[in-house]
Amino acid sequence: MNSGAELTPEYRQLLAICCQALDDTKGEDIAILNVSRQSSITNFLILATANSQPHLRALKRDLDKALKDHKVHILGVDEGDESGWSVVDAFDVMIHLFTPEMRENYALETLWKDADPVDVESIISETV
Repeated sequence: MNSGAELTPEYRQLLAICCQALDDTKGEDIAILNVSRQSSITNFLILATANSQPHLRALKRDLDKALKDHKVHILGVDEGDESGWSVVDAFDVMIHLFTPEMRENYALETLWKDADPVDVESIISETV
C-alpha cells in the first residue's frame, strides 16, 4: 500500500508558495491535505475561501502570478465561470478556491476525511 508522499523540501516550497500567495491576498480558512494515499492524480490539496466572487478572482490572479514567478508548471485551470469555485492544477498540488457557500456545499474536507492534514502555519512561516 502507498504510504503517502513525504513532505520533502520541494513539496514544502511549492506548498509555501501557494499558501503565502493566498494568505497575502487574504484567503481565509487555508487548509492543506496530503491525499497521496487516496488519490492517483495528485499528492496535496490546498483549499481556501474567498469572501466574494471578486475576491476569488483576486486569489486566483495572485496565485497564478506567484506560481509563474517561481516557474511552476500549471497543467490546467478551471475558472468555474462565476460558479464560486476555481481549481488550479499544479500536478502534485491542486488548489481549490471557493466562495463560502461553495466550500460548504462541496465540503472537500469531509470528502477527503482520510487525508493527512498538513500544518499551514508551519508551511507559511518557512522562507520561500
